[in-house]
Amino acid sequence: MHSDNFNISTYFNRINYTGPAAADTATLHALMRHQLFSVPFENLDVQAGKVVSLAPDDIADKVLTQGRGGYCYEVNGLFAMALEALGIPYRFVAARPMFYPARRPKTHMAIVAEVDSRQWLCDLGFGSYGIRAPMALDTLDVDITQDFDTFRLSRSAEGEYLLEAKVEGEWARQYGFDLTPQEWIDFVPANYLNSTHPDAIFVQKRVVVQHSPEGRQILLGDMLKTITANGTKTRQLAEDEIRHVLKDLFALTAA
Repeated sequence: MHSDNFNISTYFNRINYTGPAAADTATLHALMRHQLFSVPFENLDVQAGKVVSLAPDDIADKVLTQGRGGYCYEVNGLFAMALEALGIPYRFVAARPMFYPARRPKTHMAIVAEVDSRQWLCDLGFGSYGIRAPMALDTLDVDITQDFDTFRLSRSAEGEYLLEAKVEGEWARQYGFDLTPQEWIDFVPANYLNSTHPDAIFVQKRVVVQHSPEGRQILLGDMLKTITANGTKTRQLAEDEIRHVLKDLFALTAA
């Protein structure tokens, strides 16, 4: 994943990272968490009636120059640019969201990176209950605590991985994936669906999520939800409050 607009120093500044630029496990973990805590998940372009661009130069410009965020293809695409710049091998994988009552197509995109002879699931773009650090694919059926969230990976006899998150004390399936490598262009149809289809949540509602070590702020439509280790607080916003919340809590302006 290459963009002429991508510069690793600019990326480090954008995600407030001052550590080493090494192709190792510690750097992989640090970069994912720094980006997750600095770049919001957001669909403001879709809400403005735009089809999200998957051109790598546009993604780098949007996040690094304009100070925006993005949804899964954009924020994971940006992370892939950083991995490539550091010489960390990776592949894109297509994931099937599994928290819907009906079976859905593989419209989500995640990354599997390989460092220090281990494969790691990396995902900065799954919104509310996305993982908060890389997860090792060889650590299966084990509860993994990340801050105050808990996740686990399992694998079927057919080789498909399942990511689950503990939500209100119960395990909830998030998505399934296998290790078949995907090309960047393979996600163009899914991106178009998520940008335009009336049944897509990104078309229906404003979705903005900002993670932090303490929790996450979620703006879903006009509902602001704050989740921390102490619990969840929800507040409905008036229309004239939303612009201020986007700016003050998410460092965003409406597209």
